[in-house]
Amino acid sequence: MKTASLALVPLALAALSAPAVAGPAADMAQAHIAAIAKGDVAAVMASTAPGATLHWIGGPLDGTYASVDAQKPVWTKFTSAQGDQKATVSDLSEAANPKGATVTANVVFAGKNAVKVRYVMLYTDGKLVDEIWQVDPNGKY
Repeated sequence: MKTASLALVPLALAALSAPAVAGPAADMAQAHIAAIAKGDVAAVMASTAPGATLHWIGGPLDGTYASVDAQKPVWTKFTSAQGDQKATVSDLSEAANPKGATVTANVVFAGKNAVKVRYVMLYTDGKLVDEIWQVDPNGKY
């Protein structure tokens, strides 16, 4: 009995060290981030619920934008100012229950400038309903 229990230890350790499997909200968040990096404002807005709120904290676009109509010019300004860019995502994590899911990530949008962001996205019914874009210039991502 003791030998059988010890044989399971490597399997348990392997399971603990395996990368977490991303869920649907993490996939939606990755697509949202990619759309921002591509400058595809239409795709960014398509993934956002009509009454969603964007909290942009720091930088020249600092403010709270409480609808897709208010957010569209913000994303247009950001993507236009950045030009061609690449998004590098790290530390992506998803927490979900039947009511919704929250995705957090560290993202560097590298275009004309490197914009480091701590990003928090809340999804309900497959749409982004609340997001926090925390500019983090000293982030070590």
